[in-house]
Amino acid sequence: MEETNPLQTFVDEAPEIQKAYAEFIQSLIANNGLDNKTKQLIYIGMKMIADDERAVKMHVPMAKNAGATREEIKTTVLLGLSVIGLKAASKYLPLVLGTYDIE
Repeated sequence: MEETNPLQTFVDEAPEIQKAYAEFIQSLIANNGLDNKTKQLIYIGMKMIADDERAVKMHVPMAKNAGATREEIKTTVLLGLSVIGLKAASKYLPLVLGTYDIE
C-alpha cells in the first residue's frame, strides 16, 4: 500500500487554504527580525516540543545549510530537556545528529 503524503492531500483538498498558508510561512521566513540560521534552530526546538519528528528532520538540513554547526543543533535539542525531559535526549538527539551527519 502506497503511503500518502499528507501535505499533498492538503494541496489537493484545500488548494486555496494551502496557498494562503504557504504565503503566510513565506512572510515569516522573509521577516528580518532573525537571521535564517536562528530561525531554523528555533523551528527545530519548536517542532521537537510539538513531537513533530518529520518536521524536525526537515529543518535539520535547512539549519545546516544556513550555517548551523553540529554543536549549535545539539544545544538546541538539549535545551528541550527542560521542557520535554529525557525525550529530548533519547528520541531527538540521535535523530537530529544522525540527520545532520548524513546531510
